[in-house]
Amino acid sequence: MSDSGRADALLANLPRHDRGRLKVFLGAAPGVGKTYAMLQAAHARLRQGTEVVAGVVETHGRAETEALLNGLAQQPLVRSEYRGVMLEEMDLDGLLAAHPSLVLVDELAHSNAPGSRHAKRWQDIQELLAAGIDVYTTVNVQHLESLNDQVRGITGVQVRETLPDWVLQEADELLLIDLPPRELLERLREGKVYVPEQARAAIDAFFTQTNLTALRELAMQTAAAQVDNDLAQGYRQLGQSAPAVRGRLLVGVDGDLQAERLVRHASRVAQRRHLPWSVVHVDNGDAQDESSRQRLQSAQQLAERLGGEVVSLRAGEVAKTLIQHAAQRRATLVLVGQSRRRLRRRLFGGGLASRLLRDARGLEINVLDSDETPAPARLRPSTAQSGFDYALALVATATASALAWGVSGWLALPNISLVFLMAVLLVAVRSSLGPALACAALSFLAYDFLFIPPNFSLTIQREEDVLTLVFFLLMAALTGNLAARQRRQLQALRDTQQETGELLDLSRKLTAATDRQAVISAAVLHLNSEDDLQLCLLNRDGQHGWNVETAEPLTFTEAERAAADWSWQHDQPAGAGTATLPSGRWWWWPLSTEGGPLGLLGICPKDGKPLSGQRRRLLAALSQPLAQALARAQLAQDLEAARLHGETEQLRSALLASVSHDLRTPLTSMRGSIDSLLALGEAIPLEDRRELLEGTRDEAERLDRYIQNLLDMTRLGHGALKLARDWVSPADIVASALHRLRAVLAPLAVGIEVPADLPLLHVHAALIEQALVNVLENAARFSPAHGRLLLTAGAKEDEVFFAVADEGPGIPEPEREKIFDMFYTAARGDRGGQGTGLGLAICQGMVGAHGGRISVADGLDGRGTCITLHLPLQAQPGMDDEA
Repeated sequence: MSDSGRADALLANLPRHDRGRLKVFLGAAPGVGKTYAMLQAAHARLRQGTEVVAGVVETHGRAETEALLNGLAQQPLVRSEYRGVMLEEMDLDGLLAAHPSLVLVDELAHSNAPGSRHAKRWQDIQELLAAGIDVYTTVNVQHLESLNDQVRGITGVQVRETLPDWVLQEADELLLIDLPPRELLERLREGKVYVPEQARAAIDAFFTQTNLTALRELAMQTAAAQVDNDLAQGYRQLGQSAPAVRGRLLVGVDGDLQAERLVRHASRVAQRRHLPWSVVHVDNGDAQDESSRQRLQSAQQLAERLGGEVVSLRAGEVAKTLIQHAAQRRATLVLVGQSRRRLRRRLFGGGLASRLLRDARGLEINVLDSDETPAPARLRPSTAQSGFDYALALVATATASALAWGVSGWLALPNISLVFLMAVLLVAVRSSLGPALACAALSFLAYDFLFIPPNFSLTIQREEDVLTLVFFLLMAALTGNLAARQRRQLQALRDTQQETGELLDLSRKLTAATDRQAVISAAVLHLNSEDDLQLCLLNRDGQHGWNVETAEPLTFTEAERAAADWSWQHDQPAGAGTATLPSGRWWWWPLSTEGGPLGLLGICPKDGKPLSGQRRRLLAALSQPLAQALARAQLAQDLEAARLHGETEQLRSALLASVSHDLRTPLTSMRGSIDSLLALGEAIPLEDRRELLEGTRDEAERLDRYIQNLLDMTRLGHGALKLARDWVSPADIVASALHRLRAVLAPLAVGIEVPADLPLLHVHAALIEQALVNVLENAARFSPAHGRLLLTAGAKEDEVFFAVADEGPGIPEPEREKIFDMFYTAARGDRGGQGTGLGLAICQGMVGAHGGRISVADGLDGRGTCITLHLPLQAQPGMDDEA
């Protein structure tokens, strides 16, 4: 045995801490003591200190059972009225809120009252288990879905309340409660199972010695299969020879009356042989009526409930397709139903089973006999379409007769038959097999009546003409059948191409979408081509409510909202057509990734009819690329937010790092001036006092600018301040920056070159202005007295730039890449002397937050430094036409 197989077995046996454990008490029939045994086991757990709550326990008036129930805490039942009858059901929400360690839930296969969250009680139990609550439950063997036909054959009673076999197979513990049939019948007669009147009716109808013995055998077989699975699991954990899964079982189904019976039989065979199994339907283009499609859909849904895989294929030859699919899936067993006996099948190669036996190599072919039920009515096309096709056959025959009569003078008699064959082929390609055969028969009669001597008579004189007519009819039928089959195959290929094209078209549209809203718009545009469906896409609004992200506003009933909530929470489809909250009109399908649901797709048929299984699978397939596109858009949004957060953090860090240096200089200057004024007072000449006060004012304004930027950047780093972008003229930014620095720039000869026709910038104007102020202030500080300073703005390619050139000491070229590093100090240039103000690192953060950059070059006449701010140029906004 492989190490991976042993590891899988060990992992499967590990306790699931986040999921409760399920113990099932299985019986052959009511009255064997399942509920009594469950209550006894619950009391044993209660004595061990476990918190036990009875969710729903049906005592049926039995005194011994009620005595055991009285010692346990009980969750009150939920009462609801349906068609004037008061019904009581288990309070699922109350149990989830209380969250006891163990819940007792009787009658696992019970159907809940209409309007409940789930259609079946076993679905309620699955939700309890998912919440980490252990469950004890009871069930009778006749309620297993795969045994439904066998139970009906044994007892003559059709059991309506069933549950999928996988629910029982996934139980952590299965306990068989057995009672010999004689003792059970004695309990019935004594009134310990039902009241006397009900007991007599039950004995006569269901509880006979033979029925109970057969049901007891089924219960033992079910328990033995579970024990066998547990034993195989134990062997696999030890790494020893465990029953290995060999091959796969394929069951071919059609829309006939045997479909569900065939699926149940396949489930039992697969369970006995430990085989995975698939239900395969091959669509060969034959038209099906509505009842056949409903039967096929019911069989496919039954297979899904029983744990099988549903596969739909399109091809012309059913047997060959099944064999090819079996080879692809490495199947060893193919199960089909007995074909209906038809003369056409005998003439053209026999039924499906015969072709499988003839063509298959290395496959075991099992054939399930028919149930002697009448064959379903074949699809009859609409009267208008059928009449048109047969009228086409008549017109084609008449046209061929006229054409053959016209060329009969030049062509030999055998060649004239080719004209009629052409008419048969034309009808077969344009319609179906029936009209093609009708055209062949009419052509046969016309050929005999008009061209076989004696003419204008159906009498045939020469024996060789009889053989000619027989061969003509045979060839007409064969060619018509072949042409009709090719037409069906072509239609099937067109359907497949349409589905593939829809997936490709949707994927192409979603690939071009860059954000969530674009993804949703592309999906709605594509899916709205389904004229018979109403679509919507929901998302959480952050307050446990729903946002309709599609264009049209919608209103939902409480049941539809509850189904949407449940689908989102459990990541499973719910609503109309499912077993969970099906009372509404909407079918909800979660669009999920590994991180959870990203949206909820709602489908509502406009005609109110339920969606077919094939339609649901197509919509589910279309939802996969939609979910992936939503995940991609979410990832892009998260990456953009992370990038902006990183740039903001860099800017905030640079601002805060500059506090120790950039704020100390103005504070020191202000403190010195104030100390001088306090110490010397009137001893200082008036002009000197005025100069000290003006210097203090200038340093205070400078300090105010620093503090304001620090506060803004701190709020920006914490998300309280956003980049409030707006359209602004570069000339306005330059004018505002020069106005703020008028006192600083007064001693310099400032040149300004700003064209009036520069395009607008989409930026946070205050931040870009501050960056320009910092660069201008830095240039002014290092410029010589009465030196020149040139401010230039312009646009080139896809950016707008602001360049500030001075005549200062300049920055050596090897150090130009380092001046944007925080705390870097050069021996000369802009980093020396009196400091850097807020620093070029801060300017770079401000510009970088807008997606721009800063460059350094030589200044005026090859001296000093030129610092240029580069900002990306956005598409210009549209301007309203002036009147």
